Amino acid sequence: MTARSLQFLFAMWEGGGTLPPQLAVARRLLDRGHSVHVVADPTVEDDALAAGCTFSAWRRAPHRTSLDPSQDLLRDWEVKNPFAMLRRVRDVFVADPAAQFAADTTDAIEAIQPDVVVPDFMLFGTIIAAQAAGLPVTPIVPNIWMLPTKGAPAIGPGFGPPKTALGRARNAVMLAMANRLFDRALPTLNEARAAHGLAPLESFYDQVLATDRILVLTSSIFDFASSSTPPHARYLGPMLDDPSWAERWEPPWPSDDDDPLVLVGFSSTYQNQGPLLRRVVAALERRPVRAVLTLGQMLDSSEVPTTHNVHVVASAPHTPILREAALAITHCGHGTTLKALAAGLPVLCIPMGRDQNDTAARVVHQGAGIRLSPHASVERIGEAVDRMLADPAFGAEARRLAAEIARERRENDVAAELEQVAELHRERITR
Repeated sequence: MTARSLQFLFAMWEGGGTLPPQLAVARRLLDRGHSVHVVADPTVEDDALAAGCTFSAWRRAPHRTSLDPSQDLLRDWEVKNPFAMLRRVRDVFVADPAAQFAADTTDAIEAIQPDVVVPDFMLFGTIIAAQAAGLPVTPIVPNIWMLPTKGAPAIGPGFGPPKTALGRARNAVMLAMANRLFDRALPTLNEARAAHGLAPLESFYDQVLATDRILVLTSSIFDFASSSTPPHARYLGPMLDDPSWAERWEPPWPSDDDDPLVLVGFSSTYQNQGPLLRRVVAALERRPVRAVLTLGQMLDSSEVPTTHNVHVVASAPHTPILREAALAITHCGHGTTLKALAAGLPVLCIPMGRDQNDTAARVVHQGAGIRLSPHASVERIGEAVDRMLADPAFGAEARRLAAEIARERRENDVAAELEQVAELHRERITR
């Protein structure tokens, strides 16, 4: 641990499940006596203050002032093709507004004089501002590794590791398509860099890769891209803190009810998941199970009614529920999935987009779950629940992963990584 108190600037966006792990990192630093300032969407302010950080909001950069789905920047539920989704991320969020994110970050740097800048890895403009100010910058990847990487499938379709020559050829084609898609935005990105006195990049991804350190908040055992990431990318294991807005939950069932407990959690952001959740409830209602379903911050309770055995709530802390549960059913958002696996629970994966297809592919690859289409029928969902509760192999593989995740979390110290970045920078500038 460094002997002096440091100032960290965290840059975030309203990404739902991406926020709790990043704020968990901030709390680790605060516990060590450092200071953390968060710049993010106004909707993040309450969570940042609850964590103990100071806060300022994006002004020029794209941002949300409410959690109403109409303010969603990406509106990804409207997009069915994974490459169309990547293009929307590139244009709406990463490349086109890089200059605005850089301008707002420059203001924050001037105001708080940080020792290290710690952005979400998608905030390219924040990285530009930090590099222009001569500050060390350590992006956080709050989920699986997302950048196209040789030997690993491109993010989006949810492919597993290739097992045949045809599979390897397919992955190479998909990777080339992803590279072309992002490199088309390189001129826009370099224009933003030039405005801050930085040299042009030859590759779009170098805006993230040419940083001091990259902190990947997932398990290297779980993520089959981990063998191909650059040496300054550190896999530190998942941050498993529940969000500050999760409300206390008490089981509504008698204490001697021994039916298997199922946790159902489908995204803290809007993905038009109401119809799918109703089918999940219908499948569970017909089975001798107890279930708690958390709606998150985006859905109204009227969309998914409680039944005799499925208790529907706006929120609940997942961690204590998972200790008692036998199965998790989820859209395969990274946070919910890794919490379930860390608790040794198998996962019924029903991904709805974003990186969820790829997280689901990793669950299935590890033998810890089954993947269904978001259009799966009530009958198909029910059959998968029956199979996973009856077959001990899924739980055995989940417990194997739980042991590895626990080991990684014991052996890694995210606060120490960031302290080291600050000290190495100080040594360089004082030589």
